[in-house]
Amino acid sequence: MEIRGSAAVVTGGASGLGEAGVRQLVKDGARVAILDMDEERGKRLAAELGSSTIFCKTDVTDDASVQAAINKAVDAFGAIHIALNCAGIATPAKIISKKGLIPIELFNKVIQVNLVGTLSVIKNAAEKMLNNVPNADGEKGVVINTASVAAFEGQIGQAAYSASKGGIVGMTLPIAREFADYGIRVVSIAPGLMDTPMMAGFSEQAKQALAQMIPFPKRLGRPSEYAATVKHLIENPLFNGTTIRLDQAIRMGAK
Repeated sequence: MEIRGSAAVVTGGASGLGEAGVRQLVKDGARVAILDMDEERGKRLAAELGSSTIFCKTDVTDDASVQAAINKAVDAFGAIHIALNCAGIATPAKIISKKGLIPIELFNKVIQVNLVGTLSVIKNAAEKMLNNVPNADGEKGVVINTASVAAFEGQIGQAAYSASKGGIVGMTLPIAREFADYGIRVVSIAPGLMDTPMMAGFSEQAKQALAQMIPFPKRLGRPSEYAATVKHLIENPLFNGTTIRLDQAIRMGAK
């Protein structure tokens, strides 16, 4: 898929990995719709990046909100060729703790945002991709989802997060197989420890301690490195139906 001249939607696009993805896509000549709940940050980023971007306030847990954002992107750009799913939350909680049992509402919210929200964007974006003119390989679109190494080595307190990210990994192949007839690729990225706003509550000392868990390089991953992976996955047509670990060889311990 050629990025230049393409149109993309990026969820969680106002900060962190999503913002890095937006910046990379715009740099490479794409038009981008920033889908996020944070209206202030989203509008500021769109204003900074100029006429090639728009902001759509979007709640990925609300299918109607996702549909409206996708329609707004199509109205603005005429099509959608790339869908990048970065919206997500990480709310840690033990199943049984001194505070009592995990509230089922908490578990469900993480699943709704991270997993169900991803599927909502996939289905609504892919429906629009069906109308695209295929390239020489017959390709009409690319979907990239964000999983996590927690999908494979979830730590204590990450039951909800791991379940949501494991669901993303699990649905990548069957959706890719289904969408193959449409010329739409589906790939997921499983980042390790990344220096994103989710780390904002950690002190520098705590971040350094986390970095020491990483084999090499011994530092937190940068959002720009995630974005570089997104770029490669879009441009390389052989990536399909798989999850790429972007983790510096880390395997998370129990705690």
